[in-house]
Amino acid sequence: MKRLILLLGFFSLITPAPAQAQSDQQLVSHLQQIYTSWRTAMVRKDASTWQRLTSHTRQVNVRNRLWSERVKFPDGVFSANVAPPSIANLSAQRVRVKGNTAKAIYFGKVDFGVGGTPTDNVFIISYVKEGVAWKYHGAEFVNLGALPEVRQQLQAGELKFFDSEDFHPNGVVEPAPKALRGPVKYIARTYAFCPGREVKLLVNNTSSHLFQNTKRSDVVIGGAVDGVNEIQYSIKDISGGDPKAPLTLRVYLMSQVPGTQPIKAAEYQVTDGSRPKPSGTIRFTVTPEMTIKLKGR
Repeated sequence: MKRLILLLGFFSLITPAPAQAQSDQQLVSHLQQIYTSWRTAMVRKDASTWQRLTSHTRQVNVRNRLWSERVKFPDGVFSANVAPPSIANLSAQRVRVKGNTAKAIYFGKVDFGVGGTPTDNVFIISYVKEGVAWKYHGAEFVNLGALPEVRQQLQAGELKFFDSEDFHPNGVVEPAPKALRGPVKYIARTYAFCPGREVKLLVNNTSSHLFQNTKRSDVVIGGAVDGVNEIQYSIKDISGGDPKAPLTLRVYLMSQVPGTQPIKAAEYQVTDGSRPKPSGTIRFTVTPEMTIKLKGR
């Protein structure tokens, strides 16, 4: 189920004593207002309100990602073609709080404003508490298209699907990563084709990536640097996968010169049915000649 979740973040109202119930209901409304105001800031491209309502860790993650693609901050925050969905017409199913973390789960016709007819799916909003203030921390969209039985259960009011740990806050406020000081010099992307396997990559001891039974590319946080760059990898089989399936890991350097193709800077590949090494290190060097192709000078 976890792979059906698209990262973008309502309440297990446990039946408490009457006085506590009122307090909990106030918190539910408060969290709902935070998301609604955050969404309004996104739609209106209101950077100051976005920063006030967004957790510090998420702000750093967003800024690091934008600068790793040499996109302006905060302008890039508002450049997505997909609008955050409104929760006004969704049904709040669960709101759970643990320590300084909270998750609110909604069900209904989640509309990202991309046209078509929205169907019944799940939308989860995560919050963290910083000091005395709750902040928006992220959202997840669970597409139930591949889980028609679950959709029918939820439509009938059967909520056991939400008992999974994926729908519970863990109580841990993740620390913010090291903040980049500005846009990277070289844009880099990892690529993995790993049917039946789980692959973990760590680039330059900074940018971590997880690939599971997929074909996907990720931006490298921090980009590539002049001279030697290092990729540490680990590979393990996923139950039911083909141990002889091919595998490809690559790092590409993306040119900032219009019309220039990316440079394949590093590659590890297994295509002959043999088993890949369970772990290892790949290195590549950004040379002055590459710099000319990547930056035009």
